[in-house]
Amino acid sequence: MARTICRRAERRVAPLVRSEEVDPNVGKYLNRLSDYLFTVARYAAMKEDSKEMIYKRTTGLGSPGTS
Repeated sequence: MARTICRRAERRVAPLVRSEEVDPNVGKYLNRLSDYLFTVARYAAMKEDSKEMIYKRTTGLGSPGTS
């Protein structure tokens, strides 16, 4: 959940960084924080012997290469 909130903040800060209203280091920090939270979540799942679910994209309507 923390990573979701961090990613949302990162997406909202990106246009501000591009328009130079915010220091670019803010965007970098949020990106690194998101990476850290992802890694911590995977580590916690490993320590709890949780089975990791791998996402596999399926082709469907609107996907490139489909009719």
